[in-house]
Amino acid sequence: MSRPLLVALAVSILVSGCGGGSAKPAKARTPRPPATAGDVSVIRRWADTLRAGDVAGATRLFGLPAIVENGTPPQVLTTRTAVRAFNESLPCGARLLSTRRRDRYTVATFRLTDRRGGACGAGVGDKAATAFRLRGGRIVEWLRVPIGAGEPTVPSPPRLPPRTTIS
Repeated sequence: MSRPLLVALAVSILVSGCGGGSAKPAKARTPRPPATAGDVSVIRRWADTLRAGDVAGATRLFGLPAIVENGTPPQVLTTRTAVRAFNESLPCGARLLSTRRRDRYTVATFRLTDRRGGACGAGVGDKAATAFRLRGGRIVEWLRVPIGAGEPTVPSPPRLPPRTTIS
């Protein structure tokens, strides 16, 4: 075969493969509604307050009862003492990076930091995500969710008991 014929054959193979496929059009993603400004404000205050070492202040941002899940099965906290113990158990502080809506939750992504009274250690600088549900301006669900590509899967915690008065 002659060289010009080989070049012509190679070009025709390349051209036939370009743009003639049966690629399906990309699905248009429906944008998720943004998190409400009120929810973001409470989440940011909680993170800033805990990072500053004010565990009591962070505790006041929770409603009762509250469901929490941080690598454990979901726990229903029914007292301020239990909510305080939960906040104290978090070794790191956090800076809010972003939020988005996911079903009934506001999913917040944080950059972990040291915090007064905590011991974050090697976790400083890592990212973490939490799904929050708020009611009446208070956190009533705090659920750790995976960080990674795509949308996190929000766990299905048990239902909250009937609403109680916060005193």
